[in-house]
Amino acid sequence: MYKISDFSNMTGLSKETLRYYAEVKLLEPAYIDPNNNYRYYDDGSYFLAILLVKLRRLGFTIQEMLSVMEDESFENLEGLLIQKRIKIQTQIEDLLLQMEEIDDFLESGKEEDE
Repeated sequence: MYKISDFSNMTGLSKETLRYYAEVKLLEPAYIDPNNNYRYYDDGSYFLAILLVKLRRLGFTIQEMLSVMEDESFENLEGLLIQKRIKIQTQIEDLLLQMEEIDDFLESGKEEDE
């Protein structure tokens, strides 16, 4: 079992984030000492925490992460990742179009100066 401070160091999640994740039922401690309310995490918690860190880096919202965690088989994770990838690809295409528009606008401004 790991104290919250040790678990925070291991996972890179702040103690505040761990408390928030417990509050929203995303990642609850394996054990809470009834005498002092200290939170303890186990190796299973570590796996889930690392998954949450990865999902957050991939741009998942709290609601999306909750959906993944509720599906304990992780059956829908692949579908969610594919949807996320499609969304990112669309954003990239939109940004490339915006860059082209900026370049065109800048170019048209240069032509007027000549």
